[in-house]
Amino acid sequence: MPQALRAGPASPTLAPMNHAPLPLVSLGRSDLRVTSICLGTMTFGEQVNERDAHAILDRAVERGVNFIDTAEMYAVPARQATYGATESIIGRWLASRPGARAKLVLASKVAGPSRGMPWVRAGQGMTAADIVASCEASLRRLGTDCIDLYQIHWPERHVPAFGQLYYDPAKEISQTPIHEQLQALAALVQAGKVRHIGLSNETPYGVHEFVRLAEQHGLPRVLSVQNPYCLINRSWDNAMDESCHRLGVSLLAYSPLGFGLLTGKYDRHAPTEPGAPKEARIARYESVQKQRWGRPEALAASRRYNQLAREHGLTPVQLALAFCYRSWRVASTIIGVTSLAQLDENLDAWGQQLSPELLAAIDALRWQLRDPGQ
Repeated sequence: MPQALRAGPASPTLAPMNHAPLPLVSLGRSDLRVTSICLGTMTFGEQVNERDAHAILDRAVERGVNFIDTAEMYAVPARQATYGATESIIGRWLASRPGARAKLVLASKVAGPSRGMPWVRAGQGMTAADIVASCEASLRRLGTDCIDLYQIHWPERHVPAFGQLYYDPAKEISQTPIHEQLQALAALVQAGKVRHIGLSNETPYGVHEFVRLAEQHGLPRVLSVQNPYCLINRSWDNAMDESCHRLGVSLLAYSPLGFGLLTGKYDRHAPTEPGAPKEARIARYESVQKQRWGRPEALAASRRYNQLAREHGLTPVQLALAFCYRSWRVASTIIGVTSLAQLDENLDAWGQQLSPELLAAIDALRWQLRDPGQ
């Protein structure tokens, strides 16, 4: 594992905690071992200031998390003023915690085509040169010489994602073939700047093509796909689960709490209504409200699942996270938090079991409600 590049003051002393250790899992067909819970960091630099972000990172490591995920475009919601801020916050944290880098699996992502973010890169595509340049910039911000898992944040080609339900050939603007993308990633691996590669917001076609071309041309094989997976978005269960299981590609499940809908905080008041919590992203940012998590159907479905949790003596958070934590489909669940209390609640849910009867009730609800958060 790469070492931290800069020395700094010792980590603050944290009170010892007595918690069962998180199990380690192997990603894909590799020897990369990560904890079954991953700390997502897209709130750092927007909702979470640097001091609090460092405290969250300290607590996560203290509690046994060895897997941290970030991206060049973070913080979220994306703004030019905060582009790259999350990686920089993590980089300064690593620099001030001697030896921490060597104990962690660090994942980041290259942004796909701009999606209205010209500050990420000019043009509409994601060329091989873009991939290399983005990786080198992430390495500088993170203050490390190697990223353990480097992922394509969303496909370079047109796909139904981020709330779009249907593929439309007329919207195809792809400029860089998958083979060329793989060659760029291979060059980063060969140079020692990346250990392993992965995908995000992908489809069965994309995963199969990346694996096929890697095997055909002797290029690095993707280990994982980072896609949404939660009670109100189980689109993974429609073909992606079989594809990735047969191909030996792991799921990193993001948004397990449905952007807060599955915590119960909006059960009495919708995000935009008086009385709703105003600190959450879905309430503070109009762009988020217009996406999949802002649909009235997503809120209505969440309330049904939250009520199911309470009927079985669980909190909504316990039900939603245990659903991901205990699924055979999920290698590691990415949790995003804005406070130490949220972090502890998410980690404490690891020990929760779900009975066969409760799992059957979850499936019965899905049959009625389908996937409104897709």
